[in-house]
Order: sequence, then structure tokens, then C-alpha cells
Amino acid sequence: MYISQDVDANQVNFLASEHFISFTDKVDATSYAVQTDELGHKVIPAGTVFPTNDASAQGITLNEVDVSNGTQLVPIVREGWVFGLRLPVLPTTAAVTALTTIHFKDAADVAAAQPQG
Repeated sequence: MYISQDVDANQVNFLASEHFISFTDKVDATSYAVQTDELGHKVIPAGTVFPTNDASAQGITLNEVDVSNGTQLVPIVREGWVFGLRLPVLPTTAAVTALTTIHFKDAADVAAAQPQG
């Protein structure tokens, strides 16, 4: 008999529309967004700006992916509508500008939430 710890999944829906276009890309444990969960797995959360949260942003990860055992495939939303405030990390102004085919339904709120500096 296999016994394991119960794990609750808690993923916020950040998509503002059911219509989106995604393409598969590879991610690994060297990503800036890697987090370690309560079981010690290295994961990249769904809704992470990919590959970096800056002017080189290309999309947003659609699913959480476990990269504990090496490089994994993950769908990257390249076109669509999202709620920026629901992403695990607020996209930077440079990332929002770079994501020309991703539209932020709450763009004014995302801009207002940016740190002033």
C-alpha cells in the first residue's frame, strides 16, 4: 500500500478569456521563478512571466511545472487576455511592454501597482 502526504492544489485562474494561444517551451531549475514547495519539489508556478520578468519576456506559463528532475516542457501563453494582478508575481512595466500580444484586462491596476522609483 502506498501512503503519501495530502497536498492541496491552489491555483488562481489568471486567464481573462477562454481564447488564448500557447506554444510549448522548455524550462529547468535555473529559471528565476523556481520555488521549493512543502515536499521539497522545485516548481515554477502557473502564471510566471517567461523566460524572465523584464524586457525579454515572451509569454506566461499556463501550468505549474515541476523541474526537480531536470528540464521539462511547459505551455507558454503567447497571445490572449489575462488578469495581471492574479499572476504569482506582478509583471514589470518592461515585461508588460514586451508582451505585445498578451493583453492585461486590468492594465490600469497593474500599472498603478508598479513600485515607484
